[in-house]
Amino acid sequence: MYLVIAAALFGLGLYGLLQRRTFIGMLISAELILCAASLNFMAFNRFLAPDPVVGQMFAIFIMGLAAAEAAIALSIIIAVYRNFKSIDTDVPVELEG
Repeated sequence: MYLVIAAALFGLGLYGLLQRRTFIGMLISAELILCAASLNFMAFNRFLAPDPVVGQMFAIFIMGLAAAEAAIALSIIIAVYRNFKSIDTDVPVELEG
């Protein structure tokens, strides 16, 4: 059941990453993908590994990675908004240089 939920989260995240046109939507979709990976680590650790600390360490590492990714992505989104007055992904594609 855990793997089915993780696969659904990953599928939703991948679909959102490919379909969203704004940076905020893409950021939320990337967070869903990281949640699915964390859930997979916890599920495999629960049923396959004798030591419960290993999966928890991976989950904490993924949470830290997600926090760093969110901070960097939000700073990029703010910089793009200040320059182009839009967070649509089509506008920065037209950059030259």
